[in-house]
Amino acid sequence: MNPKIYHLLVSLLLMTLCSCVTETEYADNPKGNFEALWKIMDEHYCFFEEKKVDWNDVHERYAKQVDNSMTESQLLEVLGNMLAELKDGHVNLYTSFDIGRYWGFHENYPSNYSDTLINRYLGTDYRIANGFRYRILDDNIGYMTCTGFSNAISSSALDNILLYFQPCRGLIIDLRQNSGGLLTSAEELAARFTNETIPVGYMQHKTGKGHNDFSTLMQQTLKPGKGVRWQKKVVVLTNRHVYSAANEFVKYMKCCPQVTIVGDKTGGGAGMPFSNELPNGWIVRFSACPMFDINKQSTEFGIDPDIPVSLTTYDFLRNTDTIIEHARTLLSSP
Repeated sequence: MNPKIYHLLVSLLLMTLCSCVTETEYADNPKGNFEALWKIMDEHYCFFEEKKVDWNDVHERYAKQVDNSMTESQLLEVLGNMLAELKDGHVNLYTSFDIGRYWGFHENYPSNYSDTLINRYLGTDYRIANGFRYRILDDNIGYMTCTGFSNAISSSALDNILLYFQPCRGLIIDLRQNSGGLLTSAEELAARFTNETIPVGYMQHKTGKGHNDFSTLMQQTLKPGKGVRWQKKVVVLTNRHVYSAANEFVKYMKCCPQVTIVGDKTGGGAGMPFSNELPNGWIVRFSACPMFDINKQSTEFGIDPDIPVSLTTYDFLRNTDTIIEHARTLLSSP
């Protein structure tokens, strides 16, 4: 995505969100906080249509459960359950004693991942740089883990990693368990796998308080990275824990040449999250800016792999990762 467009969208969204609850003053009691939270979501959440949630019906059902004599823990339970109706991992309610959350996007599915198996492939003499763990496997295939985008990615680190893998016939990027982080870091890594500017998807922002008040679709593009770029085959490994910025990374890589996605469907998380505050100081985070793939389809519910592969019990007992082995087979073929 063009950085100027990105910063413009962020500015527009922040200006919109800053005025979330200034028009109506809500009392700092359980009922007031309930109404404030419901209103914030009603006016600014971006996936009501995709989630097929009747938010007015949600209000009617949960308002009956709120009483001003409730404790904070009881209030969090009710508000957390109300937000969980959206089934959105980006929707969280932060308090000083707990976090209201929804993790069903990965908790209700097989993990297709094992630390024990990963350690077997990495061994003890692997390299570490900028959060990546990497080494060359014995069949001359490069293998690197990327379990988070929480920090900025150094351009020089990527140069050194890709130069180290230069003799390899292919590269495996194990993205499993990557729950996201900085979108800019996802872009920085993906940019090393294209030699030209390519369209990778679309995004929108809210233009009003109605559930369907959105801007027109704005195209996202991925520009070639400055530095060493990979020119051989790549396999990206995914599971349901791949979420948010990592989900976007998969979306970008699907548009890059010589890339194959292998594993399980990703967890999704296609709404750029923003935050607001309730009268009692609790912070609610929610999806406010929807993003789409190159075919203008929402990736909120995840991205299908090119080749679905699951970790089998038989292979696990043999100390073998089914998904990694499938990737090695693909990269070893002509």
